[in-house]
Amino acid sequence: MWGKVGDFMFMGEYHHTIDDKGRLTIPSKIRYELGENFIVTRGLDGCLFVYPRNVWDKIVSKYQELPNVKDARNFMRFFLSGATTTAFDKQGRINITSPLIKYADLTKDCVIIGVGDRLEIWSEDRWNGFIDENEDNLSEIADNLFSSNLNI
Repeated sequence: MWGKVGDFMFMGEYHHTIDDKGRLTIPSKIRYELGENFIVTRGLDGCLFVYPRNVWDKIVSKYQELPNVKDARNFMRFFLSGATTTAFDKQGRINITSPLIKYADLTKDCVIIGVGDRLEIWSEDRWNGFIDENEDNLSEIADNLFSSNLNI
């Protein structure tokens, strides 16, 4: 059941703009899968993570099982302090808080990507930089991650 919300897996790449009030349109084809309220938080690699509530609850439950060690505390501070419950407005937009906008360097052009159990929101510049930096290595990355039985 990796990466699934029910029988759904987020995937695809969508380009939208964020307005000066921090509102970003989420593609209509994936709004239903997020549900009425969902979580937006700091992600890794300079993007934002967007989780459906049921996936978020599972993540928080796993974090609560972590030992009370410095790395766990620091990661929980980073991940949970930026988290906010969000809902769509009537135009299908979400309002992203200013700390999250600053963290992800969202200025105008944004890229929303589906990554299994979550969405990621990237500034277009950061996303393009990520692609440029990693595209030459994707074959090697796939070889390292997957067994030779998979044909990707």
